[in-house]
Amino acid sequence: MLLVLGRPGSGCTTLLSVLANRRRGYANIKGCVHYGAMPAEHADQYRGQIVMNTEEELFFPSLTVGQTMDFATRLKVPLSAGPDKASRERIREETRSFLLRSMGISHTHSTKIGDAFIRGVSGGERKRVSIVETLATRGSIYCWDNSTRGLDASNALEWARAVRAMTDVLGLATIATLYQASNNIYQLFDKVLILDGGKQVFYGPMKAARPFMESLGFACQEGANIADYLTGVTVPTERRVMPGYETTFPRNADELKAAYEATSLYTQMQEEYEYPTTDSAWANTQLFRQGISDEKHNLPPGSPWTVSFPEQVRACVRRQYQIIWGDKLSFIIKQVFTMIQALVMGSLFYNAPDHSGGLFVKSGALFFSLIYNALLAMTEVADSFQGRPILVKHKYFAFFHPGAFCVAQIAADIPLILLQISVFGVIMYFLVGFTATAAHFFTYWVMLIAATMCMTALFRAIGAAFRNFDGAAKMAGLFIITAMMYTGYMIQKPDMRPWFVWLYWINPLAYAFDALLSNEFHGRRIDCVGPNLIPSGPGYFDPAHQSCAGVVGATQGQTWFTGDQYLSALTYGHDHIWRNLGILVAWWILYVAITVVATSRWQAASEGGATLLIPRERAKRQATHDEESAIREKHTCAICGVRGPVVVPTQEDDQALIKNTSLFTWQNLSYSVKTPEGERLLLDNVQGWVKPGMLGALMGSSGAGKTTLLDVLAQRKTEGTIRGSILVDGRPLPVSFQRSAGYCEQLDVHEPYATVREALEFSALLRQRRDIAREEKLKYVDTIIDLLELHDLADTLIGTPGAGLTVEQRKRVTIGVELVAKPSILIFLDEPTSGLDGQAAYNTVRFLRKLADVGQAVLVTIHQPSAQVFSFFDTLLLLTKGGKTVYFGDIGYDGEIVKGYFERYGAPCPEDANLAEHMIDVVSGPLSQGKDWTQVWLQSPEYEAVTRELDDLVRTAAAQPPRTVDDGNEYATTLWEQLKLVTARTSISLFRNTEHVNNKIALHLVSALFNGFSFFQIGESVTDLQMRLFTIFNFIFVAPGIINHMQPLFIQRRNIFETREKKAKMYSWFAFTTALIIAELPYLVICAVLYFAAWYFTVGFPAHISRAGSTFFLILMFEFLYTGIGQFEAAYAPSELFAALVNPVVIGILVAFCGVLVPYAQINVFWRNWLYWINPLNYLIGGMLVFSSWKAEVTCTAQELAVFDPPNGTVCWEYLEGYLRRTGVFISRG
Repeated sequence: MLLVLGRPGSGCTTLLSVLANRRRGYANIKGCVHYGAMPAEHADQYRGQIVMNTEEELFFPSLTVGQTMDFATRLKVPLSAGPDKASRERIREETRSFLLRSMGISHTHSTKIGDAFIRGVSGGERKRVSIVETLATRGSIYCWDNSTRGLDASNALEWARAVRAMTDVLGLATIATLYQASNNIYQLFDKVLILDGGKQVFYGPMKAARPFMESLGFACQEGANIADYLTGVTVPTERRVMPGYETTFPRNADELKAAYEATSLYTQMQEEYEYPTTDSAWANTQLFRQGISDEKHNLPPGSPWTVSFPEQVRACVRRQYQIIWGDKLSFIIKQVFTMIQALVMGSLFYNAPDHSGGLFVKSGALFFSLIYNALLAMTEVADSFQGRPILVKHKYFAFFHPGAFCVAQIAADIPLILLQISVFGVIMYFLVGFTATAAHFFTYWVMLIAATMCMTALFRAIGAAFRNFDGAAKMAGLFIITAMMYTGYMIQKPDMRPWFVWLYWINPLAYAFDALLSNEFHGRRIDCVGPNLIPSGPGYFDPAHQSCAGVVGATQGQTWFTGDQYLSALTYGHDHIWRNLGILVAWWILYVAITVVATSRWQAASEGGATLLIPRERAKRQATHDEESAIREKHTCAICGVRGPVVVPTQEDDQALIKNTSLFTWQNLSYSVKTPEGERLLLDNVQGWVKPGMLGALMGSSGAGKTTLLDVLAQRKTEGTIRGSILVDGRPLPVSFQRSAGYCEQLDVHEPYATVREALEFSALLRQRRDIAREEKLKYVDTIIDLLELHDLADTLIGTPGAGLTVEQRKRVTIGVELVAKPSILIFLDEPTSGLDGQAAYNTVRFLRKLADVGQAVLVTIHQPSAQVFSFFDTLLLLTKGGKTVYFGDIGYDGEIVKGYFERYGAPCPEDANLAEHMIDVVSGPLSQGKDWTQVWLQSPEYEAVTRELDDLVRTAAAQPPRTVDDGNEYATTLWEQLKLVTARTSISLFRNTEHVNNKIALHLVSALFNGFSFFQIGESVTDLQMRLFTIFNFIFVAPGIINHMQPLFIQRRNIFETREKKAKMYSWFAFTTALIIAELPYLVICAVLYFAAWYFTVGFPAHISRAGSTFFLILMFEFLYTGIGQFEAAYAPSELFAALVNPVVIGILVAFCGVLVPYAQINVFWRNWLYWINPLNYLIGGMLVFSSWKAEVTCTAQELAVFDPPNGTVCWEYLEGYLRRTGVFISRG
């Protein structure tokens, strides 16, 4: 077992990735890695034996723990496990149960894993599921990247012991990077490798590491974690130097590396590198290859998988159904929305007539049947990216071939699509009134299923082929616009422009539309009526003197035509139906093949570490580096001091600026909640205080009530019963308490497109009192930046984890955001070291110590800190199960006071033990000796002294004037100031979000050009009038793509507001929503200008300023309209998924009832009387059509003329006089 140690950014994860043979994503790798005698180049087929457990817990949240482990173990059952399938299944179940028991999570078997939106297991349990899933791979070499993150000390030690046992019994090789590893865990390893800046400064036996560092002059504090000590020697602010070594100790990685390479230990380690060339290595490697080969189920020799391909498919199909069933709500919502849409649209096209007036209506119903199901299939693009990291992980685990996953998706699709199309098709088909025969219906049903399967495969292929969601979403949006326009409905096949007609031939929906129309109109006689019959009306009843007009395929001089004539004029035919079905199947096979190939090429992102981001407006890219490397050595006395080099501002005005003077106390505090079993007490008579300049630690085992107490003190609990008193300066809490007390929650929630300085200035300007000058607020921000050592990061974007600041840097920004608010009472911090490595935890608490030293009051919940971290605190409040107090008081130098207390009651702290861990073990763990430590505390003289001192503090503070003045305002600033600041931040964030802005502009420009050249220079015939309508109608389809990109941004910003800024009373909801609306306006104007310029003149609309200007105004108004609709939906949507499902329903109804798909006169009377008139698209399209077509001269083409003979030898104008008078048309007698 090898332990790899190093500070953040030193290359620990990169080393593990290379050792695990994960080499993609790196520009160059030099050197050799051997697995036995096998070089890395030959090890790819054994990737299931070289396994890496990464920091991220990647799971399908809707699966239970048991289902997840069933899947993992089912795909790793060796052939040698039993003579038949039943025995292998029994062994598989035993393996699964053993793994769950080994990490103490058997009780979670039926619990969902969950995520941020789905409630599931706890964070520590999720990490343990990740561990047992990795162990289920039955690997030979395990790489563990910070696998104890989120685990408490006892669970982390259980994991280390389990890995030690497996390594010994099974002969495995184990490599691990661990953060805050205790000495008990450290001693389980055989060797240690220490990195600094990517350089190896030590590699050797575990027992030799500490003596080597001490020989160089680095001192190890009593009770410190040795792993933290070894890593700390590479960190200038953390290492300690023994007296006499101040001038000789290695100061950087190069000197440390040189000192190591000069030892005999280095030579000894070099000799071990010859092992791969030995005979024993070769023999062992051959045995390994043979053993792996014997485990495989009917697979080729070079295959990395264990079970056969059919077995892989079966396992994946089962998991797909489990995923769907686990998220039943989403599935049900989708089916309900489909049913509602079918009922609404069926009623819109209700009982379409069989004469010429029904051609357009029935065609619209068939077109909608295809388009709606294609739009539903677009969710596959997003699903592809949500599940991709999990599939990549399983690919590295060699669970299954990517092709098996794709085949399983298809197999799972079939019954779901059958259900979806059956529900939709039955409702739609019979409401519209299509031909009511079994043959016609089932042809419609089969073609709709084939088209939906094909479009599902297409969007899945698009998702698989792109590296990022933005590119895939653009392609999917462009395709759906193309598919809608070139299906043959908006532009009929004979009218398509020659430069774009190829889009028709590569559009699967075009073949389906051909087949559906041919199925419906074949063998039908269609009578011309209404405007398609000339003349018609009173006095015109003789077919011999009438003719069809305005219908493609009709014969001039006849009053009817056949469906086949109509189809033939559109280049369709009944004999195309089954040919087109075959073409759809061919397209489907192509898309599936693309998906399989693209999925096989998926890979994890390079583990090169986080990158600091510079705002786009700063064109000159500055070189950035980790701020820790910029810290210089301090003088000798600082290096040798107890707390290390603490940088404290020396200016008196800064000290006065930061210092607060209020006393915060709580006495006899109890908190209870109601549960099905009755009232449950979570806090039981807790008391204590925090003074200015004091750093207090709130500690206890899991479930002791640490976070609960902090939430109650910070007034963040909204339910339950609170008893006791919480006082500021001996008085009840003021109205402004929530903004007068800083609260750093465990999650670091920030605006990703703000720089560090902007985030701090935003908080300072909004949260400091309104009577403080702006310049003074900004000056205070500089003070906090100095205090938190954020100089090098001040002008970099916060970003997101992995693309922006590191976890530790984000934690300091979180602290800074609360500090700049000038909390006049104290600062609460909930687990500020959770998830951090030893150095980051040290740095974070060191910063808190600085704050206390200049007068701030700080209360921190902390989970089992190292000895060095614990030494920073002044006082300790120790809780045990049930929220009961075990100790409250001073800690003392090096913990002497606390040690003395526990030693006096029979629990002395061993010399080499970590005091913080020892206390937890004593009050809640194996060292409790059966004592009730709560009673010990209540009967101790320390408890009496604390109670007396608390009463004195409250009495004294109450007798003095209050030190905190409450201004009585809910918010620190006026609404106008909130609007200005929030709008400025939102506008800057939107400007820096280049993906969103570029996507919006590109989609408008491409859509406008595409629309313009598809309807290029529209003519003046009757058919061209319809073209004018359709080019305007097509304009509105720019909205869905933009809304789909905009809504997630809105919801993410809303989450930031509700999670932190609303609770801190920074600004109001009105300011938040108003800022989001205003920030979008400039981009909407730009988009409107671009669309108008690229489209309006291309289609040949009137160039007169009044016509063009009015049309531009309507385009601009529509930009505002759809943005408002999208933001309205997002504001009320509980999640991004819900917004994505609601969006097509809302847009679909607005589009359907605007009078284009079904003319006003033919809309069902129920919808026509209200929905048509409240539909804004009705007025948009009507207005644009008027400005583009008013007083346009229409000239009929030869095909549009009605040719007939007038009766009794009369002339045409005499015969048609009555008809023309009724229609309002006049003709010249000349």
